[in-house]
Formats: sequence, C-alpha cells, structure tokens
Amino acid sequence: MGTVMTTALIIVFVAAYVAIAFEHPIRINKTASALLGAGLLWSIYALASGNAHASEHLSETLVGTAQIVFFLMGAMTIVEVVDAHNGFDVITSRIRTTNITALVWMVGAATFFLSAILDNLTTAIVMVSLTKKLIDSREQRLIFAGLIVIAANSGGAWSPIGDVTTTMLWIGGQITALAIMKSVILPSIVSCLVPLAVINYMLRGQKVTEPASESGAQMNTTSERERNIMFFLGLGVLVAVPAFKTITHLPPFMGVLFGLGLLWLVGDLLHGSKTEEEREHLNLTSALSRIDMASIVFFIGILLAVATLEHSGILPALASWLNDTVGREDFIVLLIGIVSAIVDNVPLVAAAMGMYDLGQHPPDSFLWEFLAYCAGTGGSILIIGSAAGVAAMGLERIDFMWYLKKISWLALLGYLAGALVYMLQIYIMS
Repeated sequence: MGTVMTTALIIVFVAAYVAIAFEHPIRINKTASALLGAGLLWSIYALASGNAHASEHLSETLVGTAQIVFFLMGAMTIVEVVDAHNGFDVITSRIRTTNITALVWMVGAATFFLSAILDNLTTAIVMVSLTKKLIDSREQRLIFAGLIVIAANSGGAWSPIGDVTTTMLWIGGQITALAIMKSVILPSIVSCLVPLAVINYMLRGQKVTEPASESGAQMNTTSERERNIMFFLGLGVLVAVPAFKTITHLPPFMGVLFGLGLLWLVGDLLHGSKTEEEREHLNLTSALSRIDMASIVFFIGILLAVATLEHSGILPALASWLNDTVGREDFIVLLIGIVSAIVDNVPLVAAAMGMYDLGQHPPDSFLWEFLAYCAGTGGSILIIGSAAGVAAMGLERIDFMWYLKKISWLALLGYLAGALVYMLQIYIMS
C-alpha cells in the first residue's frame, strides 16, 4: 500500500504542478489547480495511512499555514490602505528627471529598497505605473519594466518581509530577521547592480521623452498631511514586525494584525470630519475587499499540497537522492533558484523546507540563507518566474520572447554574480 500511495501522491502533485506552471495556456487559474491538488493529495493520504493519522498531521500543517496566510493578509491590507491614501506619491513624486542615466539609478534604488519593506509584487506595480508617467518611448519603458522586475526581486530576497519565500522561511524558523539581512543584503545588491550597470550602459546617450500630461486627473480626497501620516505609519508598522517578533517571541502575524489595528484607528481619527462618501474608499473595510484573495488561497492550497509529500516521506527521500546524486548543497540550491524562473517559487521553497530537517540544518545555516537568496532572485530570469514579472507583463504587455532576449541574460548575470558574492562571504567568514 505504501508504494501505491507514494506513486499516487507523486502523480497527483506533478499533475497539479504542471497545471499551475501552464496556467495561461490551459486557461485554468492556478488557485483552482492548487486547491484541487491539495484536496486529492490529503484524501489519498488519509485513505492510505488512516484517518486519525492524517487528521493529526493536517492539524500540525494548519498551524504553520495559517501563520503565513494571516501575515500576508495583514501586510497586503496595510499596503492597500497606504495606496488608497496615495501614500506612495511620497516617493514617486520625488523621481523627476529627463536624464536617463540618473533615472535608471533612481528607479532601481527606489524599487530595491521599497521592495524590502513592502513586497516585490506591490513594488513592481507602483514603479511600472510610475514609469508610464515619466517615459513616453515604449522601448525605453519596456527596458525599465525589466529593470524593475530584477530590482524588486533582489530587494525582496534579503528582507524577512520583502518576499513571500523569505517570509515563509522566517516564519518557519529556518532564518532569523537580523541574520538574513546581514548575510544576503550584499549578494542582493550585487544581483541588482550588475544588470543596472549594463542597462545604464545600453541606454547611454538616449533622452527621456516625457508623455503628454493627462487630462482629467483622478479626484484626490486626501491631503498631503494624511498621505504622509498613512505612508510612514504603514511602512513603520511593517518595518517594526521583525522587532515585535524578537521582543515578544510571538509569531509575526500577530505583529502585523496589531499594526493593522493601529493603522485602522489612526485612519478613522483622521477621516472623522469627512462625509461617508469621501471615507468609503479610504477605510480598511474597502482595503480588505481589494487585497488579492486569489493569491492568498493559492498559498493555502500549495502549502497544504506540499505538506502531504513531507508527511508521507517523499520529500526527505528526494533530499537524500539529491545529496547522493548532485552531492553539493550549493549546486542544489542554485538549481532550485534557476528552476524557480520556470515554476512558482512558493511551492519550490515549501518543498525544500520539507526536504531538509532543521536538526541537520539549523536556523541561519548556509542552506536556508542561500535558498532565500536563490529563490528570491532566480525568478527574475524569466518574465513568468515571479509575481513582479507577471505584474509587469500585464501592465506593459511585455512579450515573453522579448523579455527572454533582452532581460533574461541580465537577470541570470546578476543572479550568478550575487551567488558568487554570497559564497565568497561564507568562504571569508569560515
């Protein structure tokens, strides 16, 4: 029965994974594939191993999954509240220049550091929308969109709240906030600087053509004071979460929900004198309706699906096979990073967390830190390899093959350069 169960689990998981990877060609939402896969996998596991045994394992899995989901829901809501108040104008309004060299570095730096505080998806949307207001030439805008994807993924990799995969490792106890920031920030900077330097060289001598000013600007019901308060409070709450976890030893989702309550309170006090109609799109009830619930449910489905492979012993067996076949952990993790450009990095990291035991690989060890870097930055190699890339693809209608020819080699160059820097750091410190 064990062999039959193992074979059935692998077949169902691979089928669900293929459906997720080819979401657009087959026109089936990846969330549906993840949920169907999770339901089938747990049903097979329960029937083969015994209902009580499976229920106990499912309860264990649910605790870890719920922590990630609550954290993401809270963080995404905070970002939506800031955006509703036009809070990101605090940054984007300061990026004004017709010098293309200066613009490359300003957009790159803003994207990199904003992604570390928010997340790479939100940052990509904010920055690509900004370049539409600054640059008229479509070819230049496409190059900048590629630059933004690389910088957003690099910026998210070194921060415990900047990328979903790094957040998963942080909440799972594989990494700690200060250690990941110290170890991965330099490789992440290099993985961003190398492509930026090449893009800067490619665009040298060109002029930035500003688009014609738009007529009928969107009605803005927030004052500059309100924008500043909500922007700095929202970012302050997110930045304070690692400190909250360190001081209280409570899970990060509790810090985010606490901060969300504070933001809600301040928002209600700020808008007390406004009419109901003016307050409608500014309150947190409205923000909750705008968060990407499809992505949240996808994370639930994929984390539950991967958990069955862990509990059934498939992932530990895969880890042993990789160690015997490939041998070197650095090559295995590098490979995971490159594969994350083809398939979603969330299930890849979830699988790696199940493959390797914390007893053999303690928190902040080479494996986990290098995985955070590789899974975070490797997705830039293809336009479909990260949430930031998919967002940029939709906003600027970027062709897959155009990105492959123009940007992929730059992202790969940055990825390998950053990986080399991380390895040198380990060699020097050991």
